[in-house]
Amino acid sequence: MKRNTIKFIAACAVLAGATGLIAACSPAQPVFSSIDVTGADYAKGFELTDHNGQVRHLSDFAGKVVVLFFGYTQCPDVCPTSMAELAEIKKALGKDGDRLQGLFVTVDPERDTPALLKSYMANFDPTFLALYTTPDKLTALAKDYKIYFKKVEGKTPTSYSMDHSAGSYVYDTKGQLRLFTRYGSGPKPLTEDIRLLLQ
Repeated sequence: MKRNTIKFIAACAVLAGATGLIAACSPAQPVFSSIDVTGADYAKGFELTDHNGQVRHLSDFAGKVVVLFFGYTQCPDVCPTSMAELAEIKKALGKDGDRLQGLFVTVDPERDTPALLKSYMANFDPTFLALYTTPDKLTALAKDYKIYFKKVEGKTPTSYSMDHSAGSYVYDTKGQLRLFTRYGSGPKPLTEDIRLLLQ
């Protein structure tokens, strides 16, 4: 054991004996169920338009935990499940639910018009926002966020589907990227993670 570590432990023991506050020597690092990506050098922000036509930045949601998901409205399962679970999480948070902001970024701007996006969000929670951008900017955004999406042709020109990454980024109340949660994890672990970020 290194000498500095021994000194640290000894100092904690003295402090505990004097004040009873052993926690003062313990790092206050929360343990999350989701993947902790604190300090990552990507996905630091965005400039996108919401379904009401307002340009949005991550800084607009300061003071809230932001959960950001990439998907598309024609998605048959992953996207509606993810958004429904997020709405469930918001309800489970009780009064703290007002401090949660759900964001849905479409990877299908060709079909996902602002009106369609607004209607889609209404299925889950009226405070959730759908965001979009031009195809070229979407490509750059996906690269920055390390997400994958690809158009898969269907039987007709308009019946295509979109393969895409299935997971959400979670930002703390200061706009710092903290977590990545995989699809299929269920709402309970993320609810507890968000509670920790709201403390």
